[in-house]
Amino acid sequence: MKVLYITGYKAYEYGIFKKDHPGIKYIKKVLKQRLTSFIEDGLEWIIISGQLGTELWAAEVVFECKKEYDVKLAVITPYLNQEESWNDENREFYQSIIAKADLVESIYKSPYESPSQLKMKNMFMIHKSDGMMIIYDEEKEGSPKFAMAEAKKYRLEHDYLIFPLTFDDLEAAAQEEQWSD
Repeated sequence: MKVLYITGYKAYEYGIFKKDHPGIKYIKKVLKQRLTSFIEDGLEWIIISGQLGTELWAAEVVFECKKEYDVKLAVITPYLNQEESWNDENREFYQSIIAKADLVESIYKSPYESPSQLKMKNMFMIHKSDGMMIIYDEEKEGSPKFAMAEAKKYRLEHDYLIFPLTFDDLEAAAQEEQWSD
């Protein structure tokens, strides 16, 4: 696997509204554990669409991994100026990720026009990657269900890997850390 698409819940879907929320540490821990093994097996690129939450936290994990490994991050937004309606703190966070990414592109070269741009984003990201790591729990529906559905559909006719991470995985990381303290 050379290219991995990482996605999952948006910050508010976890109930996370502050950048110092303790849950972020466990999400990033799980992402880093999985990502490190993929990188050691030859992963070269991680692609995200730059959504607040899982995707931008994954970008931070990629930047940590870059200290030890040769891996690249691409932020491929569905449309131009996706951060336009975000608050200043979220926009600054997003811009800090964009500034360090190896590639920044937009699928549509125009601002938001319709939900079809988001559907096309899922298709594009899946078609351009060898697999997807997704934080998604079918018990708690949310925005990742669309990417998961697209990946499952694509996998019917293509060799496509899906690596789901659930709330149980996040809970296990939190418990593991508490036991080691």
